[in-house]
Amino acid sequence: MKRIRGEKSKPFSIDQASARATISARHAYDTAVSTTLEIVGEPTLPEVKMHLVAPNAPATARVTANELCIKGRSSSYVRHVSIDLTGTPMAGQFHAGQSFGVVPPGNDHQGRPNKVRLYSIASPTWGEDGHGQIFATTPKRLISEEMITTPGETVAHPKLILGACSNYLCDLKPGDAVQVTGPSGKRFLLPTDPSKHDYLFLATGTGIAPFRGMLQELLAGPPAGSPWQKSWTRCGSRIELLMGAPYNTDLLYDQEIQDLAKAHNNFKYHTVISRERRVDGGKGEYVHQYLERQLDTFKAMLQNPRTLIYVCGLAGMQIGLFRLLAAQGLAANYLTIDETIRDIPADQWSDEQIKRRVRHTHRCMIEVY
Repeated sequence: MKRIRGEKSKPFSIDQASARATISARHAYDTAVSTTLEIVGEPTLPEVKMHLVAPNAPATARVTANELCIKGRSSSYVRHVSIDLTGTPMAGQFHAGQSFGVVPPGNDHQGRPNKVRLYSIASPTWGEDGHGQIFATTPKRLISEEMITTPGETVAHPKLILGACSNYLCDLKPGDAVQVTGPSGKRFLLPTDPSKHDYLFLATGTGIAPFRGMLQELLAGPPAGSPWQKSWTRCGSRIELLMGAPYNTDLLYDQEIQDLAKAHNNFKYHTVISRERRVDGGKGEYVHQYLERQLDTFKAMLQNPRTLIYVCGLAGMQIGLFRLLAAQGLAANYLTIDETIRDIPADQWSDEQIKRRVRHTHRCMIEVY
């Protein structure tokens, strides 16, 4: 099940039984792919613990820090929120790439207690503190306006919509209690032996969160005194991060990632800005467009059986990637393509065909929201 960081601006109208059936069918498909296809270079992932704290019985954790993590002045407000799990079953039991739940106080639009929302863990497996007691996440404030028609009225009127959970998280102060659940996720993880693979990370917006933790785990290592220090080895594999944002000022953890790139020759950091002109004067572009324009740089990497692709960000960003991989003859071992569209040129696939007929293997890990 794809993780959702935050909430939609209005309630879902999807029938719950249909949603469960869809999720079950997708799980069955993914399981079939992993058992019937021989995927060259498929990673071995660690066994992780999940759902140690259930949504119907959340644990109480405490906020330790809350600060903006955007590069500059921006119309978005994204914060780095650190949470102390000490005394909860989740302490020391999460991994980079997993998510956790937050149960915000109050009731929903129907008067029922708010349900859990999932957020990415933005920390390495040893956490922010080196001992697995504190992890961080990256919530973005949700502020929007919708036209609402109330019962008995025929004319819609504007109403300000504030995200019930993301804004709640952004407002918390150090020392405040927060109800948490999890951890969740067993596929969007680093391999048990990171040195066996190379990594192409594709992110947009708050989708950078899991990659922050992974990069620290691959390159920076645990701090002095951490119990993980003795078993950790710096990864010398090729690592490429493509980070997409509307404007340069919207980039998250930018200086931190730049510092990692300067310190490690095997790591390259590419910023992809969609609403500003490039340095060379070209139009802004999206992550998959940058990848296509720079394909000479990445083609050998994508052909290498060592390479794993990780994609995290807004739903739909995988569509351009899938089309590009198929059109360039690079889909083998990353994608499975339904026979109904195999004879259609990939650049002629509709978005709907890609959503329904193309699936990713375990060498191409997708988390979109």
